[in-house]
Amino acid sequence: MKRTRKIFRVTLLVLLVGIIIVPIITIQTNKFIYKNRVSNYLVEEEGIDRDDIESIKGKWGFKLPSYYVIVTFKNEPQVEYIYFAQDNDVFQSNYKLNEQGQKEGIKEEDLKNLNPRY
Repeated sequence: MKRTRKIFRVTLLVLLVGIIIVPIITIQTNKFIYKNRVSNYLVEEEGIDRDDIESIKGKWGFKLPSYYVIVTFKNEPQVEYIYFAQDNDVFQSNYKLNEQGQKEGIKEEDLKNLNPRY
């Protein structure tokens, strides 16, 4: 009886840990994959030098599409560009101004890296 209880507890613990760990690993892995896809797209297809990119962050959200990437360029640190990677296609969907950009009153026509496809 004690052996059966111990096996049950260990099995339950392994299942609970799996239920918690697997989604976390999946999300982090997908964020990394999407970040690399966008990075490769910017460098290889758009011809942007890696040194011109200040930061690339993979993100996960509840809205669809759930994975997206935020890119900040060195020549526009006050603007965050949002990219999506769907199937074999990568595209810029939108942008967001940070506080500094809002204070400076940056307008859409002033953006140097804006390249939406919609």
